[in-house]
Amino acid sequence: MLRNLKPKRRRLLFLLSGIFILGISLGLALLALNEQVDLFLTPTSLSKKTIEVNKRFKLGGLVKKNSIRRLEDGITTLFIITDNNMSIAAEFKGVLPNLFREGQGVVAEGKLNPQKIFIASKIFAKHDENYLPPEIADAIKKEGQWKGE
Repeated sequence: MLRNLKPKRRRLLFLLSGIFILGISLGLALLALNEQVDLFLTPTSLSKKTIEVNKRFKLGGLVKKNSIRRLEDGITTLFIITDNNMSIAAEFKGVLPNLFREGQGVVAEGKLNPQKIFIASKIFAKHDENYLPPEIADAIKKEGQWKGE
């Protein structure tokens, strides 16, 4: 079939085929990338947005003092994430990082349930007592609630 086409039409057909394949590849790459990108919010920015229930995102802030409570099952921890302006209740089932404690920075990955409680699937704690993840520090400074140096 291709042999019967004139060279000009054959080149055009190859060019159009290449553009089509490139478009499909780019679309699949963007789709895969979109599934890996997580939205990062603070409690204040979360209160200003409408987030679908069960949509995965990262929530960052500080673990509110006197808010950590462990349930009787031994694996569920309830706590509050705050940016010193707004707060949100959070729940995590699993082993917490050794550096997770009250008054320290935390980033949690998870979803909101229908009761607007953040159900964390992963917890990322700070590295040392002077560290606050840059995203959290910037967001807290932006909200005008920064109390650090």
